[in-house]
Amino acid sequence: MSVEQLIVALVVVAAVGFGAARAFRVVPQATAAVVERLGRYHRTLTPGPSLVVPFIDRIKDLIDLREQVVAFPPQPVITSDNLVVSVDTVVYFQVTNPKAATYEIANFMTGIEQLTVTTLRNVVGGMDLERTLNSREDINTALRAALEEVTGTWGVRVNRVELKAVDPPASIQESIEKRLRADRDKQAAVLAAEGQRQAAILAAEGEKQASVLRARGEAEAAVLRAQAEAEAHAMRAKGQADAIGMVFKAIHEGNPNQQLLAYQYLQTLPEIAKGDANKIWIVPSEMGKVLENLGGLFTPPKGQDDP
Repeated sequence: MSVEQLIVALVVVAAVGFGAARAFRVVPQATAAVVERLGRYHRTLTPGPSLVVPFIDRIKDLIDLREQVVAFPPQPVITSDNLVVSVDTVVYFQVTNPKAATYEIANFMTGIEQLTVTTLRNVVGGMDLERTLNSREDINTALRAALEEVTGTWGVRVNRVELKAVDPPASIQESIEKRLRADRDKQAAVLAAEGQRQAAILAAEGEKQASVLRARGEAEAAVLRAQAEAEAHAMRAKGQADAIGMVFKAIHEGNPNQQLLAYQYLQTLPEIAKGDANKIWIVPSEMGKVLENLGGLFTPPKGQDDP
């Protein structure tokens, strides 16, 4: 074999090897490859090994199919009350159609950024500052709806839109902080006054209940003392009555005469007068007769003279 033939053979082998290498392609996971044949869209390669026609087919783009997060730089936005606020946005999106993302727009990332900025200015421009600061969820919902309406034709799905920060001017922010501080101080003063009022009410109610309980206890104690004294007096009176009855019975069983009865009557009077409750003595009308009978004990019978 001549030198020329050897060179030709090597060139052919190299071309075949290069063509085989170009024909065998491996697409990574979560990636799609857009294949063009002679300048026109041919097909989309899925993850894994694939074969293409060398020098006829070419891979135009590798599209990442994972969800992507893009934070756009702060954008100055004018509110309806002519105040400029700086708004940071974060967009979560995912390519769902690699062909549309390649051919429907030149750069879908730039398109999403610009669409987010313009939509944000339109939404915030219809709100005042206070509503802008307090309506983040409404702004997120409006941004997402506007982005989904347009990016659907680009083969991109917007999953979430979040406002990372809404910063008003420094002077406005200082004024808001002063107002919030005043509101907190006012609320603290109101809570302190309410606490003192509740404490005073509870203390008054406690004192009232304590007074009622003390008065009730004193009344019950007085009732118990009165009952005890009444029972003691009743027992003493009963004992005196029993004693008088026993004496009376003993006297009658002994068949006494008038003088003995008068004597016993005089002995019983001091017993009747005993006791703290007996403050007044009542002298019976027959006391004179009793004394006469009692005097007869010491007077000799008529007709008898002293020796």
